[in-house]
Amino acid sequence: MGLLGVDLGGTNVRVGLVENDSLLKVESTPISRTDDPMDVVNDISRLIEKFSGDGITGIGVGVPSVVDVEKGIVYDVQNIPSWKEVHLKDLLQEKFRVPVYVNNDANCFAVGEKYFGKGKNYENIVGLIVGTGLGAGLVINGKLYAGRNCGAGEFGTIPFRERNYEYYCSGQFFTSEYKITGEELSVKARQGDRRAREIYAEFGFNLGEAIKLIMYSVDPEIIILGGSVSKSFDLYKKELYVSLRDFAFTKSVANLLIEVSEVQNVAILGAAALYYDATVE
Repeated sequence: MGLLGVDLGGTNVRVGLVENDSLLKVESTPISRTDDPMDVVNDISRLIEKFSGDGITGIGVGVPSVVDVEKGIVYDVQNIPSWKEVHLKDLLQEKFRVPVYVNNDANCFAVGEKYFGKGKNYENIVGLIVGTGLGAGLVINGKLYAGRNCGAGEFGTIPFRERNYEYYCSGQFFTSEYKITGEELSVKARQGDRRAREIYAEFGFNLGEAIKLIMYSVDPEIIILGGSVSKSFDLYKKELYVSLRDFAFTKSVANLLIEVSEVQNVAILGAAALYYDATVE
């Protein structure tokens, strides 16, 4: 059984063939920059056509935007201005005659970890993307939970301190508060720069506050971190757990696992895993 995972990024679209839980090959192309939304749909279709001889059973698509999951309609993709309302599921199903599933990138990350990563042995998972923003996908009782409007897990938008959790718990914190990228700060911290390490400690405490919110809301077995800032987890892990000390339920903290994703191409694999989530009982 061959599945295709489609990762629609900000500048490129990538399509990968998944068979027997392995990613066999990947094709990519730049996204067309025009005012016609069908040009991007055609970019995706041309890549999918390259796999036409591989016996495709289903297609999953991950997009960085809000999705009507049931109807497969994509709304207001920030980096693709022409995509205001695209009925992507219908367009691709009509063309390729296989089931198509569409969801946002954070949800794809979570279900990708469920089937291909550190979430394999768990039923209640939060996939937390800590990068330029803070996004989350939820797997509850073994199934992806997106909510009625694909808004479940949008913890980053919740007010926190003077702004919201995303501001204090993503790369925005470094660039906005300290005028340095997380990557630059990581290099300095690993070289022993004291101030850089203090900033990471502050960040870790902030992220711990966000994780407390997630624990009170969802009570997962495992939180799996992804995104660029997750690569520096060792620099802020200690202070994150300091933040959790005043969590009301100490047993919950003791039971919770916090891990960093190690899955390569998780965006493609997660998109393909939408098929499993929809069909596996």
